[in-house]
Amino acid sequence: MTATTLAHFSDPHLAFEPRLSLLQRFSKRQLSALSWARGRRRLQQHDLLERLVADVRAAAPDHWAITGDIGNFSLPGEFPLAARWLSSLAPAAQLSVVPGNHDALVALDHAQGWGLWQPWMSNDDGSESWPYVRERGELALVGVSSALPTLPLLASGRVGAPQLQRLETRLRELGERGLCRVLMIHHPPAPGAVSRRKALGDAAELRAVLARAGAELVIHGHARDARLDALRGPAGVIPCLGLPSASAVPSRHDAGARWQLLRIERTGQGWRLQQRVRVWDVGVQAFVSAGTYRFELPR
Repeated sequence: MTATTLAHFSDPHLAFEPRLSLLQRFSKRQLSALSWARGRRRLQQHDLLERLVADVRAAAPDHWAITGDIGNFSLPGEFPLAARWLSSLAPAAQLSVVPGNHDALVALDHAQGWGLWQPWMSNDDGSESWPYVRERGELALVGVSSALPTLPLLASGRVGAPQLQRLETRLRELGERGLCRVLMIHHPPAPGAVSRRKALGDAAELRAVLARAGAELVIHGHARDARLDALRGPAGVIPCLGLPSASAVPSRHDAGARWQLLRIERTGQGWRLQQRVRVWDVGVQAFVSAGTYRFELPR
């Protein structure tokens, strides 16, 4: 197999000044708008995100993966803005997206919300389902949605029993065909990765699916720091790699913007993963290498 390169980043939080109607203020959007006004607009820098995108482009990956929180407030105006931004990154066939909790603060008509992101959140035949599967050579990208409206002050998520059942079936099918399965999700499935207020409600159930059906790699966002967790699979450990916000200025709360280039190739025993991490260096005002790491992934 020729090696496939996958560029992954998460939580871009596109800049969008919220102008809430009176009705919209009586919703969870108001809390998000207050947070934005009190400081998050200074911590999430669109210019920094554009520098990250330029760094990704220079690496010329085969495919891009973004694991949620494209927007901030789930306002109708954000979704077409995000669609235009996604269109500017790469052809739809080379870019896969899953939603985050900020993309689902409130229930929204599909045609006004996620429906506008269908080119980047669909199966290869164009159909919409959760999970979706996109095959690129011997690589299978499996998109899982953990985003749903929650009560105020919560940023938690849930995959749900119906999606988990379909996910297990698809993972088994892809595994039987010998594909390298990369699961994309916004909320981290590893225990203790984030606080209970932000956690995946059915993470234990998702881990049980992975333990039975297997996957070669899990990537996610949502946490404020970079993460490497080990999940149990039927043939060994499944690496679980998480990233903080792609537009975050480094601070005491945020590890700061970074992205990773994942190079995957087949070996006799399974797959080899090379992870190249790129981080924003405040001193030189550029993205620099934070190291290269190698994993052997059992089939």
